[in-house]
Amino acid sequence: MGRKRHSSLRSSKEDMEVVRHTPQTPQTQSPAYRLAFADEEFMTSEDLRGVRFHLEYLKIEFRLREAGINSTVVLFGGARIPEPGKPAWAAKTETARRNLEANAVYYQEARRFAQLASLASEATGYTEFVVATGGGPGVMEAGNRGAADVNAPSIGFNIVLPHEQAPNTYVTPQFAFNFHYFATRKIHFMMRAKVIAIFPGGFGTLDEFFEALTLIQTGRMDRVPLLLFGTRFWNRVINLEALAEEGTISPDDFKLFSVVDTADEAWEVVRKTYDLPEIDRPVATRA
Repeated sequence: MGRKRHSSLRSSKEDMEVVRHTPQTPQTQSPAYRLAFADEEFMTSEDLRGVRFHLEYLKIEFRLREAGINSTVVLFGGARIPEPGKPAWAAKTETARRNLEANAVYYQEARRFAQLASLASEATGYTEFVVATGGGPGVMEAGNRGAADVNAPSIGFNIVLPHEQAPNTYVTPQFAFNFHYFATRKIHFMMRAKVIAIFPGGFGTLDEFFEALTLIQTGRMDRVPLLLFGTRFWNRVINLEALAEEGTISPDDFKLFSVVDTADEAWEVVRKTYDLPEIDRPVATRA
C-alpha cells in the first residue's frame, strides 16, 4: 500500500507467480509446500486469528490514510427502515409494518444529515467529516445516498453475515470495505468519528449507541457530538432515567448525548461544536 519503495529483494508477488508455474509433483502439490501467505487453509486457521484481526485492521487503515481521510461522520441505524413510499420489506406483522413505514421519515432525515455533513466535508477537500455507515440498506443506504446526492465520497463498513448482503449502491466503490470481525469494524467506526448519529434501529444500533456512549463516558474516546435521532422512538425503547434513579449512572451522563428529531437540528449541534460556517448552498436531492 502507499508509494512503492525500492527494494533489492524479490517481492512476494513475484514468488507467487513463480510458484504457479512450478512443475506438478507430489512435493509441490503438498499443502506444506505452499507459501505461507498464499495458503488459504493456513491463513484461515484458528491459530492465526490474531494475524487476521491485524490484517483486517491494517487494510482499511492503509486505504483511508492513503485517501487522506482524517475524520468521519458516522451514521448508525436500522437496516429495516424503508425509504418513504416503499414497503417495509422486513415486517413480520401488520403492527411492525405500520411502525417501520412510519419511521421511514428517518430515512429522509439520515439522507439530509449526510448531505449537510458532505457539504461541510467538501470545504475540507473531503479529508474531514466524511460520511461513514455500515454499508447496508435502510438508514445506512440513506447516509451513503445523501453523500452521493452532493457528489461526495462516502464509506461503507460492511460485514459478512449469514444471509447474503452486498453493499448498497451509493457507497463509493474504493471505500466499500468488508469485515469478518465485528470488533475490527467497531474500531474503524470509532477511531475517526467526529460525529456519531444514531437513528432508530434494532440490536445492532443499540450496541453501537452504547459502545460509543461507554467510550465517551469512560474517557476512552474524545467527547464528540453523539446525536440520538427520534424522541418518540427512543423514549419508548430505552429508559435511561431508570438507570439514573437506580444510581447506576449519573444524571450528568445525559449531557453526553443530544436527542434530536431533524437533520437541521442535529447539524446545528455539530456546527456549534466545531465552530463551522453555516451551509448556505442549497442541497440537491436526486430521485
